[in-house]
Amino acid sequence: QVQLVESGGGLVQAGGSLRLSCAASGRTFSSYAMGWFRQAPGKEREFVAGVTRSGLSTYYVDSVKGRFTISRDNAKNTVFLQMNSLKPEDTAVYYCAARGAAIVVLTPRAWDYWGQGTQVTVSS
Repeated sequence: QVQLVESGGGLVQAGGSLRLSCAASGRTFSSYAMGWFRQAPGKEREFVAGVTRSGLSTYYVDSVKGRFTISRDNAKNTVFLQMNSLKPEDTAVYYCAARGAAIVVLTPRAWDYWGQGTQVTVSS
């Protein structure tokens, strides 16, 4: 079992930045690919970014490429999402997820563990 706790959400103006953190406890953190998803009201949960077990490979949805950066610190059991140049359309609840496999996939149902989510609101 893996427990995930997100933090760092909040209200920010368009063009601003936020850094989300996800602290993991339980089984070996480095055994899991990690990802960030988001869900806006009335919309399906969507993949935002993912990182492999080692941290060497990262993946992003096209809408955040060049603005968001995912990273992980396996010594601290933590994954981060640095979000720059935020836009109102980035407003959503952001979820951290863990997948007990080497490969990052975009489908939410393929991920094994989820955090409770943290709200990100970007005002125009």
